[in-house]
Amino acid sequence: MNLNLSASLNVFKLLANPALCLPHASVATFNELPLPLDKAFEKGGHKTNIRAVVLDKDDCFAYPERNAVYDAYKERFEALKAAYPGRRLLIVSNTAGAQSYDSQGKLAVEVEKATGVPVLPHRVKKPGCGEEIMSYFRSHPETEVTSPSQIAVIGDRLSTDMMLANMMGSWGIWVKDGVVPLGEKSVFSRVERRLEMYLRSRRYAASTPSSPFE
Repeated sequence: MNLNLSASLNVFKLLANPALCLPHASVATFNELPLPLDKAFEKGGHKTNIRAVVLDKDDCFAYPERNAVYDAYKERFEALKAAYPGRRLLIVSNTAGAQSYDSQGKLAVEVEKATGVPVLPHRVKKPGCGEEIMSYFRSHPETEVTSPSQIAVIGDRLSTDMMLANMMGSWGIWVKDGVVPLGEKSVFSRVERRLEMYLRSRRYAASTPSSPFE
């Protein structure tokens, strides 16, 4: 069982600030990601300087419990790697690399081999691993990341990926439909879709990023 204490604890923050789970931009599938990613935020009137990307795996660019990039997304995945080369692209998953689930790091190694992209080993699961992500980028100055506002977080879950983006002061791109068909998605994922529509109808919106680390 893949328990997520971080999400369970942080979800209570939504009572005080429901907009924490909302994305700054949305795309239907991974194939619709604009490159460079700054273009995703222009519709909202935001001028960004995205230097690095935090990328979710399961139901974002791959089927859950599979390591390879979904066939239909391979070309876009390679384009994303070219746009954000080397350490600028980082996979952060609540399975591969999550120490409570992948304690020996075997899944992380397999995903890195299958994708050619580094996987973050992290103690705290999303959405609470912002400090570990910033520590990673600080340890790789070639990424030129000096602020979390220079990072885009891409993922399919509001309560983990988009909350991570908002909590750490980054920009969030929600992959709304993902890989798994709607009828086969988890109950939590389906509830999140309804929650997003409800919050939008109440005029909630994600805030412009501000760093909690500075």
